[in-house]
Amino acid sequence: MNNNDEVILDQNTMIVSETDEKGNIIYANSDFCKIAGYTKEELIGQAHNIVRHPDMPKAAFKDLWETVQAGNIWNGIVKNKTKEGGFYWVNATAYPSKSLDGKLRYISVRVKPTDAEINDAIALYKTLD
Repeated sequence: MNNNDEVILDQNTMIVSETDEKGNIIYANSDFCKIAGYTKEELIGQAHNIVRHPDMPKAAFKDLWETVQAGNIWNGIVKNKTKEGGFYWVNATAYPSKSLDGKLRYISVRVKPTDAEINDAIALYKTLD
């Protein structure tokens, strides 16, 4: 797989991950592992930006972190990279939560975006850093 290979999510795909307060992955579901091409063991403990695609503007992630750290829900269209160098688009929702022992964590749920959402995101991201 190279940088031009796109992994297309199907309608039943639901990627779920959880990070600690610093953004390190503490949970990854099987869809996340399958789509990104990593084993669960490879993902746990890594910074979530392990799947950040270089096409994504830094401003998008700055907005995400500022939003969730303020206690709010963030939603956006994100281009991620796979372990093998391909990419996949997701409609991502991220939000803060607390574990049973009271520790802050962040949960992200990603589903298949529409073609229109992807095209709108591409146009927007060209205007950002």
